[in-house]
Amino acid sequence: MRVRFFQIDAFTTHLFAGNPAAVMVLEHYPDDATLQAAAAENNLAETAFLVAEGNDYRLRWFTPTVEVPLCGHATLASAAVVMERLQPDRNAVIFQSASGPLAVSRTPSGYVMDFPARPSTAVAAPATLADALGVGPLEVLDDTFNYIALLESAEVVRNLTPDIEAIAHLDRSGLIATAAGDGRFDFVSRYFAPAKGIPEDPVTGGAHCALVPYWAKLLGKTDFRAFQASRRGGEIICRQRGNRVELEGSCVFYLEGEAEIPAC
Repeated sequence: MRVRFFQIDAFTTHLFAGNPAAVMVLEHYPDDATLQAAAAENNLAETAFLVAEGNDYRLRWFTPTVEVPLCGHATLASAAVVMERLQPDRNAVIFQSASGPLAVSRTPSGYVMDFPARPSTAVAAPATLADALGVGPLEVLDDTFNYIALLESAEVVRNLTPDIEAIAHLDRSGLIATAAGDGRFDFVSRYFAPAKGIPEDPVTGGAHCALVPYWAKLLGKTDFRAFQASRRGGEIICRQRGNRVELEGSCVFYLEGEAEIPAC
C-alpha cells in the first residue's frame, strides 16, 4: 500500500540541523515486522507511524532496530505533519501512545509537547561507565531507562569521544551525559543509545523528560533553555510542570512524498 511519507528536522529552525525523523501516515497498522522493516529502511533514529483514531491519532515509534515507548523529536515532527499538512486548521492534537496521551499545541514559533516526567535516583556508577565515556562522572543517576552522568563542564560534554560499543553493553538502553550550561543555555547534554540502534541521537526529547526534573532540583528553577550538543545540535525550551514536562521546539520539512509498504 502507498502511504504519505515525510522527513522532518525537529528541534531546529533550519535544515540539516536538529534531529531528522520520518513520519508515515497509515490507514491502519500492519504487523510489527512490517513497521520495523520500514523503520530500518528509513534508517533514521526514529520513524513515527500515525493512524487517525477519532479526533486524535494513534502514534508509535521505531528506531532501525526496536520499537520504543516514547520519542520526543518524532512526536514533534508528527505534530507538524498533522497541523501543517493533514489538518492545517488545527492548533492542537492528542497522540495516543504507549506512554499515555501526549498533547501537542501550536505556539507562535513551533509546538509545545506535554510529556510525562522521568524522575531519577542517584546510584553507584557502573564499573565500566567511566571508561565508556572516557571521563569520570561527578554523579550518576538512573531513570529506569537510562543512566545520567553529570560531568564537570559543558566543554567536557561537547568534547566527549565515548566508546560506543562499551555503552552498548551497559545494563540500561541509553546513557545521557550532561553538565551546566556555559552561555545562554541552562544545561547541555548528549545522548548515546547504541543498544537501540542509535550510536548518538542528535536531539532527544525523552532524555529531557529526565533532565528537566534533575536540573530543576539542582538549579532551583522550573523553566530552562537546553542544548543537545551533538554534531547537528538542537535547542529545546523546557518547563517542569509537576509530574509533567513541557518541551517546546520548531520543525522544518525536508522531504514529502509517498512510500510503498506491504499491505497486511
